[in-house]
Amino acid sequence: MRFPEKEILLKDGRRCILRPTGPEYALEMIQYMKETSAETPYLLRYPDEVSYTEEKEQELLKFVQDEPGSVMMMALVDGRVAGNCSVSGYGPKRKVRHRCSVAIALYREFWNLGIGKAMLGYLEELAREIGYEQMDLEVVADNTRAQALYRKCGFVESGRHHRALLFDDGTYHDEILMYKEL
Repeated sequence: MRFPEKEILLKDGRRCILRPTGPEYALEMIQYMKETSAETPYLLRYPDEVSYTEEKEQELLKFVQDEPGSVMMMALVDGRVAGNCSVSGYGPKRKVRHRCSVAIALYREFWNLGIGKAMLGYLEELAREIGYEQMDLEVVADNTRAQALYRKCGFVESGRHHRALLFDDGTYHDEILMYKEL
């Protein structure tokens, strides 16, 4: 989905632009996935699992940009990618087309500046515009910082996937399921 850019003021006084993640940002997004995956254990991939080519990433970003039921948004601070988030539907089946799934990650240096809250707020507006009635997400049970953000944004815990993730160190981690009615 294409949507208008939105400017926000960060807690440190800098300006941040929330805009569609277009195919022209393919290389930056590949680097972003590698680096954010290395900065925190709470994302679903390890850096070595990011194997996208520039061409494939361009195709994906173009598809999402043209897909009316999906949103991919990036945050730019001082011209640099600070983070990315997305909304995607569960499909056209009548039983699930009212719901969408949310994903978000920021570079560590941009944590605690208000970007995550602003991105989730704008995603909520866009999800409503698409026609979704509920946003869902999963968060690693150990990731209390993210859970606090999601609660602040109105998400409620609805369940848990036991031993949902197996980390490379051999430890299992639960995922907490959260939702927000729109």
